Amino acid sequence: MSTTRFSRLAGGAARRGAIAALALALCLAPGCGGKTGTSAVSKGGGAVGTTAPAFALPDLEGKEVKDTDLRGKVVILDFWATWCGPCRMEVPHFVRLQSKYRDQGLAIVGLSMDAGGARDVRPFVAEHDINYTMLIANDQTAQDYGGILGIPTTFVIDRKGTIVKKFVGYTDPAVFEDTIRPLLAQTS
Repeated sequence: MSTTRFSRLAGGAARRGAIAALALALCLAPGCGGKTGTSAVSKGGGAVGTTAPAFALPDLEGKEVKDTDLRGKVVILDFWATWCGPCRMEVPHFVRLQSKYRDQGLAIVGLSMDAGGARDVRPFVAEHDINYTMLIANDQTAQDYGGILGIPTTFVIDRKGTIVKKFVGYTDPAVFEDTIRPLLAQTS
């Protein structure tokens, strides 16, 4: 085999290997792709150190819940969906955190990005004994929080309504716990 032909074959193999590696990396990424139709353009909201954007969203029974209902609490605000594997992995951790820290002022709020809304989320909540507030998000809310490009995307908000951390993709529960403990210790 000539050196030139070997170089072409090796180059093709390298390209195929690079494409395979990229495909594997995308499959193993820590989060799920954004919801179809969700704009990726950020309005600048949702940045760490800024006041959390306002919202008024329905819960699973259609009752409106506002961001102002959560003031004075430390909030873990999680954009997620029932079809997202990494999101589903975080749910049991959020259930445990809510049980452990509710009396200290923690409020975990799931913002479902499921296209089917409450119809898709209700059975999941019942099956997984979710003990925290579940709201049905919309594209505007996702946009207000900086454009949610992938889920889970989770914000930690202090008692004054300031975003202190943003996590994209699956996050270990110890990281959430380490983040909220000092915030819960602050009384105002």
